[in-house]
Amino acid sequence: MSDASSSILDLQQISQAYGSQLVVKDLSLTLEAGEIGCLLGASGCGKTTVLRTVAGFEPLLQGEIRIAGEIVSRPGEMLPPAKRRIGMVFQDYALFPHLSVFDNVAFGLRGTGRVELLRRTNEALELVGLYAEHKKYPHEISGGQQQRVALARAIAPRPALLLMDEPFSNLDVSLRERLSMEVRDILKENGTTSLFVTHNQHEAFAVADRIGVMAGGEILQWDSAHNLYHQPVSPQVAKFVGEGELIAGQISGRGELTTALGTLCGELNDARPVGSAVQLLVRPEDIVHDDESSLKAEVLRRSFRGASILYHLLLQNGDRVQALVPSHCDHQPGEKIGIQPDVRHLVTFPVYV
Repeated sequence: MSDASSSILDLQQISQAYGSQLVVKDLSLTLEAGEIGCLLGASGCGKTTVLRTVAGFEPLLQGEIRIAGEIVSRPGEMLPPAKRRIGMVFQDYALFPHLSVFDNVAFGLRGTGRVELLRRTNEALELVGLYAEHKKYPHEISGGQQQRVALARAIAPRPALLLMDEPFSNLDVSLRERLSMEVRDILKENGTTSLFVTHNQHEAFAVADRIGVMAGGEILQWDSAHNLYHQPVSPQVAKFVGEGELIAGQISGRGELTTALGTLCGELNDARPVGSAVQLLVRPEDIVHDDESSLKAEVLRRSFRGASILYHLLLQNGDRVQALVPSHCDHQPGEKIGIQPDVRHLVTFPVYV
């Protein structure tokens, strides 16, 4: 973990409880200047509680939180939210309906001199591409534009840290995808250090530099999207991130694994003795559709995705895999299709008896 003195956000072994229920457990993470972090997990995993402790809305049971090197929370000590140099983008944007776009953005700059207020407000509106809409009211602009107004309002005061709570959840799927990439570009252009929470892994992958997969109040893995997908540290992370299945395997030699897909060769993620039973992570892109192959699998169900179809397949030994196949290869449940393994990353986990 990075040196706390060089980081913008540093959480050291924080815990928080509601009554007798521990909802965050001994959690640590750091964010460097300009980094975008994300807490990713299902409802109830504790991710929003972590965000609320960083914002100063919840006290800590144990541990400490530093923002730009300053301790802002520890047991019995809390710096008020207004003094933490943070910006917030809420799930519902929390725009003032009676204020124009300009005045909504300027609201966070109250107490700033007029010239500086005008300059920063206009800069923030230019940054999010909404200067031309500055006279309009929230009800006169789209949901995506409202989200960008909320972002402009949060970054106009130049916070040390920006916090975002499920920032894209109120948008339709296509807009959510486009806006998530736009928001990343805006934050990177502005050099804003940010932490956001979401249950949507596509948003996490699109926006964040580092992602913490959470469950039961703990971070299971704090890593890049690439490493979470290709080098998950546990079956729980492997199943949560992306799609795929775990199948049975046995270490049969150095860099060699025997499975129902045949003998697979490559670099194993963990050295174990020959003969060891393992679980192998197989992603949909690891299975290639091949009508000429002697290796057959039965189609259990299918999910049509336009350009491709995700097939859920049953192997001869009872293991299941998935295959992402171009949609002109149209097969129905019950059919047997030829497949070939193309497993580039031999990610294995031990079998606990």
